[in-house]
Amino acid sequence: MHRALRPVDATNEGLVELAQDATAPEGLLFHHANEGRPLATPWQIAALRAQLVAEHELPQGMVLDCACGSGIQLAAYGAALRRPLLGVELAHERAQASAMNIQTVAKHMQSSEDTWYVNSHIISGDGTNAEGVMAALGKPDMEIAFLHLDPARPRNSRTHALEEMQPPLHRVLASWAPYFTKTSLAPSLLLDLSPRLTAVQRTEVESIVEETWPGIARTWEWTSRGRGRVDRLALWLGGVADTHATRRFIRVPASLADAPVVLRSKGQHSAPEVRHHPPKRGEHVSILDAALMESGLMQEWLERVVPSEQGRWAFVEGRRPQLHHDHPLQLETEDMGLVQATGKVVELLKFSLDETTVDQLVGVALEHRLASVKLRFDIDPALQPKMQGSLDRQLRRRHGDREGFVAQHPHGDILLLCVCPSQAEQSPLI
Repeated sequence: MHRALRPVDATNEGLVELAQDATAPEGLLFHHANEGRPLATPWQIAALRAQLVAEHELPQGMVLDCACGSGIQLAAYGAALRRPLLGVELAHERAQASAMNIQTVAKHMQSSEDTWYVNSHIISGDGTNAEGVMAALGKPDMEIAFLHLDPARPRNSRTHALEEMQPPLHRVLASWAPYFTKTSLAPSLLLDLSPRLTAVQRTEVESIVEETWPGIARTWEWTSRGRGRVDRLALWLGGVADTHATRRFIRVPASLADAPVVLRSKGQHSAPEVRHHPPKRGEHVSILDAALMESGLMQEWLERVVPSEQGRWAFVEGRRPQLHHDHPLQLETEDMGLVQATGKVVELLKFSLDETTVDQLVGVALEHRLASVKLRFDIDPALQPKMQGSLDRQLRRRHGDREGFVAQHPHGDILLLCVCPSQAEQSPLI
């Protein structure tokens, strides 16, 4: 059973939560049904994605999100594309929240009288039943210009199978394929998938797409907001695929006012090789963005920031890809968000770091006038805040003027004390 809702007529009756999105402009509050807020796409991500879609030519027709949840991404498409929206959500309360959030964004954008908003609809029901959705809409001949799908998947799971995505990808594509606008332009789709998908699973996704649209153009996109992880993984298809890239990486800035870092490549992905070497003072150590590494675009970026040098990878997996190199990184402002830490090795610490040896590290740090030392290696989560707090308190009372960090060397138990370049350049250390 499908039920039609109009954002222009939506009310918040029965909705349990109204909250400010930390990434949205002040005053832009979103409604959520029970347990809906943790699943909602952050406004900054939704707006950025909508702006990228707007750069492409789309045919006439509606913008469809057939698993729209709280509707934040769909509302962002409306604001950027100015096209009628069609959202489908199985849970009625979330469908109601979606309608309210589209209403909220339209009012915020002063678009309450705009055609796109007045003609937008939310359908409560099964998003894999295109005929049922169109019947509830009362417009069986309505055409789709662009489809967005963000299927639900198991929460708090490091891995999962494609079969666990709901609604199933193959059923969505098969059901909605006949409704795309008949035009010379390729169908336009964006599949927002789990960032935990393996390379094998990504190939499986491509095979599913290929069954419906053989040879369709595709661009894989990895999105990161920092913190050493991939936040979003998406497959852009057909008319919205990047004509300049088969792989794309986007580093989302902390502020809406700043532009994102976008890296593209048409080349084949080749994972860097780990090259262990003895520890030495004077070399540079950089801990880089894990999402950039996973996207396969690390090498293209390194060719710009450390030209004519391959470097030596100590770690390529996990949250802290670690590169050792002979010359400092040549970073522009836009590159800073891709570097967790970078600096020159000034000491080889041949002791294990624990609560009994923190004072010993403080003594070495003071010899190099360090005002701050961050721990940039894997530590017991129960111990890490205690040791970092002790370091911060002891160094804060002194008169250092440099920033530094500690990294793990892959050989044995040796730790590397590094001084960050902006301070190290003021006075040669070695």
